[in-house]
Amino acid sequence: METIALGKYLTLGDFCTCTQTYKKYFPKIDPFPKNPETIEAIKALNQIIIEPIIDHFGQDKFNLTYGFCSPDLKRYLNQKDPLTGKKNGRIDPTRDQHMSYEINRRGNYYCSRLGAACDFMILDFDSDRLVDWILSQKLPFDSLYFYDKNRPIHISYGYQNKRDIWTFNQTGQPTKKGISNWLNLAKEI
Repeated sequence: METIALGKYLTLGDFCTCTQTYKKYFPKIDPFPKNPETIEAIKALNQIIIEPIIDHFGQDKFNLTYGFCSPDLKRYLNQKDPLTGKKNGRIDPTRDQHMSYEINRRGNYYCSRLGAACDFMILDFDSDRLVDWILSQKLPFDSLYFYDKNRPIHISYGYQNKRDIWTFNQTGQPTKKGISNWLNLAKEI
């Protein structure tokens, strides 16, 4: 499964094993999807959104920091590191699309929005400029989260193609304040 090509550049292994949490606990985490629809959604994200970005900036500059989130990875993200006492990570499976088409124990999708998501950055290139470039290319993303010019962005692709953009205030709350230019550009499809 690890060697399944998602397109020209990335494999399923790349997409499922890139997080720091996975690397820290890898012997205990099954990082791969169980639902075949998830693999198809991740392929679509890669081919429609990620490949044009890598084509432009180069594979050596592309740094994937978070791809697919398996139920095992979700469990470890929600736990605290025994040494630091800090949570391993954050995930909002009902909204962020990192769990794609995976199904929970009740038989429901973790995220009803479906699609797939990843977080990445372009090395030596500010993330605000990356958002500008994505918008100029009119890539059909579903959601884009901008955290800071020196941090990775979150981008998703799904059937809704909302082209919805969020940033976050200093307390980590989502907002659209201060990004009206991006919101206007996102409407121009």
